[in-house]
Amino acid sequence: MGLTRDKMSFVGMHHLFYAYNAVVTLLIAAFMSLTQIKIVESAGAKYFLERVSVLPAPAPENFFVTCLSFLLLVAFGRLYTTADTRESWQYVYMFLEVCACIFVMHSINLAYDGVVLVIVADLMRRYAGRNQEYILPAAMTLLYFIANYNLVALKMKVVPFEAYIAYYNGAAQTVLLATKNTLVSLNIVLFVIFIVLLVKSNHEEKERIRQLNARLEDANEQLRLYAQEAERTAETRERNRLAREIHDTLGHTLTGIAAGLDACIMTMETAPEFSKKQLGKIRQMALDGIKDVRRSVKKLRPDALEKLPLRYALAKMTAEFAESSGMDITFDVTGWPDNLRKDEEEVVYRIVQECLTNANRHGRAKHVGITVGGDGEVLRIIIADDGQGAQEIKQGFGLRHMKERLDLLHGSLNYWSDGGFIVEAAIPINKERS
Repeated sequence: MGLTRDKMSFVGMHHLFYAYNAVVTLLIAAFMSLTQIKIVESAGAKYFLERVSVLPAPAPENFFVTCLSFLLLVAFGRLYTTADTRESWQYVYMFLEVCACIFVMHSINLAYDGVVLVIVADLMRRYAGRNQEYILPAAMTLLYFIANYNLVALKMKVVPFEAYIAYYNGAAQTVLLATKNTLVSLNIVLFVIFIVLLVKSNHEEKERIRQLNARLEDANEQLRLYAQEAERTAETRERNRLAREIHDTLGHTLTGIAAGLDACIMTMETAPEFSKKQLGKIRQMALDGIKDVRRSVKKLRPDALEKLPLRYALAKMTAEFAESSGMDITFDVTGWPDNLRKDEEEVVYRIVQECLTNANRHGRAKHVGITVGGDGEVLRIIIADDGQGAQEIKQGFGLRHMKERLDLLHGSLNYWSDGGFIVEAAIPINKERS
């Protein structure tokens, strides 16, 4: 996620604050080193040493220490502000940054205490409101005592800045003191600007988080509504599926039983043995239908498909229906795919079952021809009967359920009446369902 404008301004101000203090610190260190060199060259060292209580370090060495200390201050500050809040190393980086600040201030003889505000700026930037709610005040108090010249001078022997200024004449001393005070004041102004930008950035961040939370709540609400709608849709689809299963199973079974009983009624007196044999087949068909109903309710496949491959299950089902109904049923296979999924097998089985039921119940057909063929990509099932046909075809429960089953497999269903009734179904082989 990119930085916002206020965030970029705040980060840029933080870098500017570091750069400004680096320039001021190095200017003061350079001024002290050059003044010390001039004092030595002008043979005024004796007078200078009488005004101080400690021997100053050599000018080049002291300037180098100042540069190195400030570089360490920048490095530890960077590590502290970028460290993971869960790492304990952040406190070590903060301690090392404070130590580097002390070395910087000591190297310039406490002539400039604005560098302390760099530490405060890092603490404010990193302030998280947890453990640092105790660490921040403690660190700022420690830095205050370090920065206060009157308290530190009792512990640390340093060469005062005024001793270097005293080398110059009165007018130069006034300019130097005014310049130093201006630099200190400007540093405070920059620090105040930094705090203002920090507050704005934190406010903007809180507002952004609030908006994100609001969007998240809206998204959660939409997901909840979608989940409810998906649950209702799933329930409806499952009810329709069970309705199709029960319709196909009961419709097929009861139609076969009715047709078989009609035949028994007609042959009861003339051929009692045939009627008795036919009643046995009808009884077995009823038992198979009961099994199918139970399995449909349990969301299982037809009993025949559980025990036999699809091709043999179709042959068994058509043979049994032919015996019970008295219809002449032919079953031809021109091409049979070997990689059908279970859901595809069930759809093929139910389509053939429904078409046989319709041919007997509505068409009063005497002959039904079933042709199954595939080219590796599409499996086609054609069921044609010689029944009464229909001048106006109305999509009833059975045709609608066949279409719904095929739609789930991205298949197609066509039907027409031509001296009977013809149904053609096409199923793409192993195409993923939507």
